[in-house]
Amino acid sequence: MLYRLNHAGFEAYLVGGGVRDLLLGGQPKDFDIATSAKPEEIKALFRNCRLIGRRFRLAHVRFGREVIEVATFRAHHDADESGADGVIENGLILRDNVYGTRDEDAMRRDFSVNCLYYDVRDFSVIDFAEGMADLEARLIRMIGEPTLRYREDPVRILRAARFAAKLDFTLEQETAAAVELCAGALHDIPPARLFEEVLKLFMTGHASASLTVLRQLDVFKYLFPATDRLIGEHERAAALVEGALRSTDERIAQDKTVTPAFLVAAFLWPVLRVYLGGHEVRDMSTAMAIDHAGSMVIADQIQRVALPKRFTLVAKEIWGLQPALEERRGRRPLKLLNHPRLRAAYDFLLLRAQAGEPVQEHADWWTKFVQSDDSDRQGAVAAAPKHRQRKRRRKKPSAGERANTGTGP
Repeated sequence: MLYRLNHAGFEAYLVGGGVRDLLLGGQPKDFDIATSAKPEEIKALFRNCRLIGRRFRLAHVRFGREVIEVATFRAHHDADESGADGVIENGLILRDNVYGTRDEDAMRRDFSVNCLYYDVRDFSVIDFAEGMADLEARLIRMIGEPTLRYREDPVRILRAARFAAKLDFTLEQETAAAVELCAGALHDIPPARLFEEVLKLFMTGHASASLTVLRQLDVFKYLFPATDRLIGEHERAAALVEGALRSTDERIAQDKTVTPAFLVAAFLWPVLRVYLGGHEVRDMSTAMAIDHAGSMVIADQIQRVALPKRFTLVAKEIWGLQPALEERRGRRPLKLLNHPRLRAAYDFLLLRAQAGEPVQEHADWWTKFVQSDDSDRQGAVAAAPKHRQRKRRRKKPSAGERANTGTGP
């Protein structure tokens, strides 16, 4: 792609995380290209290209499952004299399609370690902002005045936390100090965009470290406010959330499947337990109470982070199965074996036990049950307590009924 863009008369460089990770001896998960070609010119060069985005117009060039992201050089908005599509309001960038030169593009990038350009023409790395020195020092440093850059786009605060967690770097002093001044602006970020950042923070193999950095910077509360408060107050809540994050990191490291639904269930379980103690659910069955309280918890949370329904519905199923796993009477366990969410609900029960909730006996029983063969399962079910037989009170007949049947008082 770089050669084709160059041969067509355009400047083109490998930029950002791909260059950074290669220099650190890692293996990049994706590659980004910056070029002087406009989006329509990129599309004309690559048949497997589609243009995306409105706030930030990009070209995606697909090779099988691999997608290379190509962006046209950007300039600062005040450098624009062509009427290009750039909109900035109250210091916040709303649309960012003001095109410029390579050097202007470099100075617009957020952190110095992401401001390294690889030139395939002579195999050199061009360092515009002392990024190589910061790589050596393991520092995340904002390019430009940090307060201004955060206010242009408050999501840069979350990006700073993510890179610090992913790379095990430290935020440079001024870059870190400006977070406290600007973090409140995260309230103005659309919940859908915050969900994208949540996925990058917690679903890419460094979830546990991400939580640590977010709480050190006191910004986790802008993503999950109720959870942030509860894990600060209750050891079990903190242990459950941290256990879920460690498990997610381990599964990613082992190339196992992960789903945001499980993390949603873990993040909001401590909040759900508070709701279950509320008067609104006291007169309901356990299953109804969990369903009702779960809906309220999710309704509150999506005001901050837009959790898609395909994940919240699974989280509610995981919650709803917890009482069933604790109530092992009759043949219920055998029926649950075919439930599509049993494995996730069982893993969640184990997580609760590890966090110190009083469910270890149930966790041990289910561990033995799911690992047994059919005959052993039948024996376990036979040995389990039976359903309680409810005594039905005989209804007293009314005076009219007694008259019709000839019965006395």
